[in-house]
Order: sequence, then C-alpha cells, then structure tokens
Amino acid sequence: MAALIMVRPDRDWQSSGGLFDWTLEYLIPRVSDEKTADWLRTIVEENLGMLWIPDLPDDTQAEIYDLLRAGVVAAAAHELPPAAVDQLRELVALTY
Repeated sequence: MAALIMVRPDRDWQSSGGLFDWTLEYLIPRVSDEKTADWLRTIVEENLGMLWIPDLPDDTQAEIYDLLRAGVVAAAAHELPPAAVDQLRELVALTY
C-alpha cells in the first residue's frame, strides 16, 4: 500500500506503507505534544496511510521538521535498507 505525507502545502512525499509507518513510529515517542503523538498512533493503528503536516499547529509542524532533520536518516541507517534511507533523505529535503 502506498502512503503519503503532505510535508508543505506544495510538497508531498510518497512511500510504501511500511516506511510510512516506520517514519511515524520514529516520531511518536519524540514529539512533545501528546495529542499529536496520539494522532500519529491512530494513523498507524488504523492504517490510514496519510499525514498532512500543514494541518497541525505551527509549533508542532516546526517540531516535526526539526525531528526529521535531526535524526530520522541516522536512525534509519541502523534499521532499514539503503533504498529506504534514500527515501527518507528525500523526505528531509522537503522539510526545508
């Protein structure tokens, strides 16, 4: 199943459902807002396959961008195949 993260209003990232879930599972324990963490859990648990970051509060958007930039690629390099790591690099690039 394909999945989608709308990173910015004019920038989206598509991936496999597995990589999408991995990305949200990376964010869940790191995001400071519990309501956002709960929403991310729901997206994964209900297999919704879509996240619209621009719909979140501005502070939460900024935090998610910072979290992705700061460590998602490094974390993925220890757990995922190189092609998945490359896709996450593309996601990070869209946050700028």
